[in-house]
Amino acid sequence: MNKNTIAIDGPAASGKTTVGRMLAAELNYLLLDTGIMYRAVALAASQQQIALDDEAAVTALAHAIQLEITAPTEEDGRLYSVFLDGNDVTWDLRTDVVNRSVSLVASYREVRAEMVARQRIIGAAGGVVMVGRDIGTVVMPSAPLKIYLTASAEERAQRRYDEKVKRGDTADYETMLADIIRRDQFDSTREHSPLLPAADAVQIDSTAQTPTEIVAAIRALLA
Repeated sequence: MNKNTIAIDGPAASGKTTVGRMLAAELNYLLLDTGIMYRAVALAASQQQIALDDEAAVTALAHAIQLEITAPTEEDGRLYSVFLDGNDVTWDLRTDVVNRSVSLVASYREVRAEMVARQRIIGAAGGVVMVGRDIGTVVMPSAPLKIYLTASAEERAQRRYDEKVKRGDTADYETMLADIIRRDQFDSTREHSPLLPAADAVQIDSTAQTPTEIVAAIRALLA
């Protein structure tokens, strides 16, 4: 493949972003984690005290925000830097408030339409590893390689727990497991762009595999 878009989908904490970052670095591609775009809308709604169940207001906000995603600007463990209306909000996007609200925000049809339009512009240029939940099915259905990355709910909750503890934040494993299960159910049953593998996606279970092993498997598919 020569500078095509590679789609990586899967549920929360399945390892999509870590694998995507490593793969993008090896291929000299851009990494675009599309989930952070919905998180940015959820964060903006919280900052501006917009009710999350006010679909019209949240949709208007999605159209209005300025969003920039770059390579890491700080050496603090981040995989990228996210600027919302000019402000660095990279770690703010991972707070419990955003975790609880992002699924609802991402379920709104016109919010998704706006974010997908932005994603397609980036993907059309090629040379992108695009990570999300509907890349292979909706955003870039013509991507020549589609990966659907999974892992057990318990493993994914543990990863989120370890990530927060490493940053020095307070964490509770059982709460995170319950949130993972709740979000899986919501994302897979929502009306617009539900979470599911594309018919031609290669499915990889990351539960017992390291990111390095998964990247090697994907590189083999590119050979």
